[in-house]
Amino acid sequence: MDIFFYWLGVFMAIASGISNNYGTVLQKKVVNQYKEDSKFFKNLVKNPLWLFGLILQLGVGAIFFLIAQMFIGPTLIPGLMGAGLIVLAVGAVRIVGEHLKFLEMIGIVLMIIAIAFIGFSNMNIDLNQQDFLEVGLFIRIILFTGVIYLLALIVYIMQKRNISKGISLSIYSGFQFALSNFWIGPLMGILASVFGGKAVLLEIVLFFLALAILILTNILGTSSIQKAFKEGQASNLIPIQQVPIQIAPIFYYIAVFLLPIPNYLSLAFLIIGITLVVISSFLLGRRQTQIEKIK
Repeated sequence: MDIFFYWLGVFMAIASGISNNYGTVLQKKVVNQYKEDSKFFKNLVKNPLWLFGLILQLGVGAIFFLIAQMFIGPTLIPGLMGAGLIVLAVGAVRIVGEHLKFLEMIGIVLMIIAIAFIGFSNMNIDLNQQDFLEVGLFIRIILFTGVIYLLALIVYIMQKRNISKGISLSIYSGFQFALSNFWIGPLMGILASVFGGKAVLLEIVLFFLALAILILTNILGTSSIQKAFKEGQASNLIPIQQVPIQIAPIFYYIAVFLLPIPNYLSLAFLIIGITLVVISSFLLGRRQTQIEKIK
């Protein structure tokens, strides 16, 4: 039965990635219609196709994500969701009408392979085994969140100064969703205690902090990637957005939850995965920089 639920979690994570990326393609299609309009966001929220894409991304995809979180924990999910990049690549060409060059296709393939390596490094976290009342863990969670927000602030300032704006917005969005993915873990870990009426003060603080961060990160992550879509192709920008999303779980596995790397094979998978993520983002980001210079 444990094996059944493990593979159910794997399937739910993949389904979440597919739903998320298909929703992204639909959103990009609508963004292309309004990217020169002064009432950009107002027109987006009135468009049924954009709203449907948002529901697929933050509604249907989120449900699949939460189910996966219950069965396999937060570390493996971002990697498994990368399967949706296949949907992104095909959808961006067939639905949005974007064009992929050979190196871009290589970049997407490398990202998919990288995600597979990271996802199957066996660095899963059992949230039921984590003591969220431990002061040390609470402090590490806050420090990790602060570091991510500092990095997000740096790329936010970069896009304000028009330094590789599309790339900066994509990475900024990635940091927001990386935090969102992380904070779902503590929220799920204390949910039963809070709604069971057994929560202590620290759990209540963590609960409301998690809710606030989840709302904020999803709003900022969604709005910034829509702005990024005005600067370039979804097939370039989404893989770039994936860099912080994919790498962050490694750090909260090791530095926040202080869990050991299972074995040398897991470490090898991890190193290969990170290396391929960097190469892929370089191939995709290089073209995106050229697109912005043309503008």
